[in-house]
Parts: sequence; C-alpha cells; structure tokens
Amino acid sequence: MLAFQPIVQSQKPYHPAFYEGLIRVLDSAGRIIPAAEFMPLVEHHDIGRDIDCAALRCGIDALRRKPDLRLAINMSTRSIGHPQWTRILERALCNDPTLGERLILEITESSAMRMPEAVMAFMQRFQAQGVTFALDDFGAGHTSFRYLKDFYFDILKIDGQFTRGVHHDANNQVLTEALIKIGRQFDMFTVAEAVETQEEADFLAKAGIDCMQGYYYGRPETNPLWLQQPVQKHSQMSA
Repeated sequence: MLAFQPIVQSQKPYHPAFYEGLIRVLDSAGRIIPAAEFMPLVEHHDIGRDIDCAALRCGIDALRRKPDLRLAINMSTRSIGHPQWTRILERALCNDPTLGERLILEITESSAMRMPEAVMAFMQRFQAQGVTFALDDFGAGHTSFRYLKDFYFDILKIDGQFTRGVHHDANNQVLTEALIKIGRQFDMFTVAEAVETQEEADFLAKAGIDCMQGYYYGRPETNPLWLQQPVQKHSQMSA
C-alpha cells in the first residue's frame, strides 16, 4: 500500500500542490512497516523489485481514481533495469496519455549517480510523455555537478538534514540557501523535506523555497479523506 504525504507551495501552504506516495508493507500482525526499515533488507533481492512494481501499480491506481491528483512515486536505477516495472509504466501511459502529466517519478541523488547515463536516457524518454522527474534527498549523496547540469530534473528535493532547525542553525542556513540557488539556476522547482515547525517553514519561505514537505503540513496517511471523496477540481503546481 501507499501512504500519501502532502507537498505544499510555500506561498499557498493550505492547498497541497501534489502528494508523495510512500510504500508501506504490513507485518504478520497487520502493522505497517515503514520503508526505511525494510527496503535496506530487500533492495538487492527479487522481492525488492516486486515492491517497486507494487508501489508503481498503487500510484497509477490512485491517479486513475482521482483525475485531479498529482502524485510522486519513488523509483531507482534498479527500476529502470527491471522489465516488468517499465512495462507497467508504459502500459499505463498508453492506456491514459493524460496520466503522465500528473505523475512525478522521484529518484534519490545517490541512485541517480550510480548510472547517470541510463537515468538520463530514461528521463528523456518519459519526459517526452509528460512525466515529471524529481531529484530526491539532494545534498545527502555525492553529486557530480557535471552530470547535474545534463540531467534536466524538473524538481529538486533538498534533504531534511539541511532543513531541520534551519531557522537557528547558521551552517544549515548557508547550505540550504546555496541548494535553493542551484535549483533556481537549473530551472528546477525546489522542495524542502522534513519541515516540522512554523519557524523552519518561515525561514524557508523567505529563502525562496518553492514547496515544503514534512510533518508540519501532514503525516503520511494510507487512507486519506481526499482519496475517499468525489473528485474536486483545483489548481495544482505545474512543473
């Protein structure tokens, strides 16, 4: 299943611009296991590929159920190399070409840098079909800026280690502002992750961040009220 967490625009924080669908699995007692606990154990095994496919299917199903939804799903370089995952994506876009305009695929900085040429080719192929790409956890890995300028990501998500306590941490302030400038230079929407307080949000908004995500704006929910309600048209961020 997916747990949906809102991402809001810094200047319009009361209406989500889009959501991120975070994969969750259940243990034998029916309790939810967060991805951070199980993914390191399965990512190098076949079950990891099955989980990737399940997350993509769940995301596509949510997009079909809610035509006004814009949703981000996590992927990795292993997704690109898995034929079944790619077929699921291709079939969904073939059956509903408008789905691509509402789908965001997130790939972490560390994963993108493992196979930069393959990631760039994959992005070019599906950006032509309207899919948006986000570089996740930016600043947490080892970026080659030579590749960064060639990737053409649409969204840059700044890792939470830089945004936590940013309102009183001078070092994080300098680093966060620098990362925002990098995003702006390469025409990417910027998202601050792990925003948990009003003070953090205020600083980030003044620093020029485009969007914010974190517990301050909403925890991930597996069955949010909006998913149960009839479709309501509203404007969302375009990237």
